[in-house]
Amino acid sequence: MPRLLVEACQEQDRAVFVLAFNGFTAPETTQDVEHAWVRLGAAGTALDRLHEAGVEELVLAGPIRRPSLADLRPDARVIKFFARAGVKALGDDGLLRVVIRNLEEDEGFRVIAVEDVISDITATRGVLGKHAPDEAAEQDIARGVDVLQALGAADVGQAVVVQEGIVLGVEAVEGTDALLARCAELRREGVGGVLVKLSKPGQERRADLPTIGLDTVMRVREAGLSGIAVEAGRTIILTRSKVIEEMDAAGLFLIGLSAP
Repeated sequence: MPRLLVEACQEQDRAVFVLAFNGFTAPETTQDVEHAWVRLGAAGTALDRLHEAGVEELVLAGPIRRPSLADLRPDARVIKFFARAGVKALGDDGLLRVVIRNLEEDEGFRVIAVEDVISDITATRGVLGKHAPDEAAEQDIARGVDVLQALGAADVGQAVVVQEGIVLGVEAVEGTDALLARCAELRREGVGGVLVKLSKPGQERRADLPTIGLDTVMRVREAGLSGIAVEAGRTIILTRSKVIEEMDAAGLFLIGLSAP
């Protein structure tokens, strides 16, 4: 996603600066673009680099594993942020809301969504590709939606794997790839099962929207599932045409659901 954003900005002749985090950002993201590398807990340095580069708009993109306070090694700026916001007990969406508010109200940036830079990147409603879910898959999708609605209200998880009505696994801090790897070991004999991904109720859409890509397709296939159901308009599909092509080739369905 970060590299796609860089390329989209370059195609639009839009000035772009990448703030890359040590241990999280892929090195190719910074290729041929103005950038700075910082430690995740060094908020003061990060904000200074953004201001020095003349940044006005920010897009939050790319995977960040939520660290413990010990791993974070927070600088004075982060400690002040935690003290003011009390974010230790917040879920991911709650934490990101506080971060965005701080970036806008305290630092003067304008945080925008991925789709403000890359149009048509979210899933559309209906079947995407050649294959549609059968009745068993539709029942598993409905079960997955119910589970995610309940968990999302507690700011936990965006993905669930359901087979024959049984929840094989729910995404937590490990992420979707690890969830699918785990569920490959738990899969039962019989009809395949589905991966369902939804945003959390009322989720801040400028950060951490559910995302699928070619890696997701590969993991779903390896897990022996029959397809993927995502929330239309609120799920990012990376390299959309390639994802649909791979799903078709594997005999898997991909469907965009209306908001619950």
